[in-house]
Amino acid sequence: MCRETGRRATIIFAMTGLLSVLAACGQESNEGRDTDPATQQNVDRMSREHADDSATPSAGAEIPPERAVVAETLPYAEVDEELVYGHFVFPSDMVDPLPGLIVVHEWWGLNDGVRAMADRIAAEGYIVLAVDLFGGKTAQYPPDARELMLHALQRPEFAEANLRQAYEFIRDTGGAPRIGSLGWCFGGAWSLNTALLFPDDLDAAVVYYGQVPSDEERLAPLNVPILGLFAENDRGIPVESVRSFEQAMENLGKDYEIEIYPNVGHAFANPSGTNYNAEVAARAWERTIGFLREHLSLDSDD
Repeated sequence: MCRETGRRATIIFAMTGLLSVLAACGQESNEGRDTDPATQQNVDRMSREHADDSATPSAGAEIPPERAVVAETLPYAEVDEELVYGHFVFPSDMVDPLPGLIVVHEWWGLNDGVRAMADRIAAEGYIVLAVDLFGGKTAQYPPDARELMLHALQRPEFAEANLRQAYEFIRDTGGAPRIGSLGWCFGGAWSLNTALLFPDDLDAAVVYYGQVPSDEERLAPLNVPILGLFAENDRGIPVESVRSFEQAMENLGKDYEIEIYPNVGHAFANPSGTNYNAEVAARAWERTIGFLREHLSLDSDD
């Protein structure tokens, strides 16, 4: 018991200590930047998919963790001269370092639904850092979420700096020996982008119906196992785009798994929103946990 308590105290002390040692990224503001057509199309599609939605926690966020966890709000990065705070969580009975996961929120932002899902993931035996790509802002309704998403996509270098520091935080301060990423919708795309930022270092990435590229030149450096979970009736992430991504990954000989669930639409497993489908979300959850165990387990040969 003393060893467990000491380990938890050491981790929390180390995280909190980052307040005084984080280095500034120092990029200039990009207010007023033009939006490229592909980004605008992505935002427009998400807006249509969520037109009648809200950020109410879904049934997925109401499922309690399988075991007790310890959660803290801690600074993990400094971007544009501002500290970034995330939701850091780990099993309460953790003694030795565990594999880590960077969790990326949906277009609503880092809200209670995402934090609840991060707790649930941590209970499976992971150190989890749920990041914030919206600068501390969240949305309750689609127009505000649209603005937050558009602003983030107009400034990808800020999100990339955020995620690079998140990776370093969970590796160096959290002590995670293996690290994966996971996200939904907007966060699904950034889960894949995290793999592209760390093409030889990230150990796994889970993409829940995020925008995926088919550019083989962009995907060529990727050496990260990918699990993509998509919806047949998703108008925001059309099946055709998923198949193009799948073909590109196949052509390049990459390690990937793609599941397209029939008769469901976008956001079927989101921590927030009204599109949650309990049956399909449960199947996707089991697939996700199995994939993470395969690639992040300390007994794995990957």
